[in-house]
Amino acid sequence: MRETRNFLLDGKKNMENGKSRIYNALKKTYVRLIKIRGQPNEIALGFAMGIFIGMSPTVGLQMAIAAFFAVLFKWNKVSAIIGVWISNPITIPFIYSFTYFFGAKLLGITAKADNLSGGLDASTVYNMLSKAPEILWAMFVGGILIGLPLSLVGYYFCHSAVRKYQADIKDKLIRQKEKLVKKREARKTMKKKKKKKKVGTSKTCRTKNEKAS
Repeated sequence: MRETRNFLLDGKKNMENGKSRIYNALKKTYVRLIKIRGQPNEIALGFAMGIFIGMSPTVGLQMAIAAFFAVLFKWNKVSAIIGVWISNPITIPFIYSFTYFFGAKLLGITAKADNLSGGLDASTVYNMLSKAPEILWAMFVGGILIGLPLSLVGYYFCHSAVRKYQADIKDKLIRQKEKLVKKREARKTMKKKKKKKKVGTSKTCRTKNEKAS
């Protein structure tokens, strides 16, 4: 009983650690995204394009493709590469399953799993390879179908987040400048008061000396 309980507790801890790691990774990515220097529109366009390319079955080439098109269209390259990471080792199985399903539905392809009970012989491998273009085409079509609305949402999300962060930074800088101006004015007034005191004391000393003489 103790071993089972300890096993369950260890499993719960591992799940919590995994969730915290994912949360921390997402938080770091979000902070890195909003801190990119540049125009919010260019950053958001790069991010949206990255999401769109991330939905395509081009694993291993996605970042290079996103960077190329970002340079071509003069959008933000860093945000494009961040957007590509919508497809990662955790999400790829789900994304490619959905893109293939929707693409196959749209193209009228019936998805049938190959029967591998007889082993992976030459005919089975040939059959799988012969269907590869059809599968890739379905995934491309599905990726476009899902990628367009996702990239649109990503654009507005990124644009509002970056604009808000930049506006907050500007407000912070304005407040800091106002504080510095107030400090300088306070120092100037203090200096003026000290000068007036010195002048007043010197005048009183003169009047006293004149009276004494």
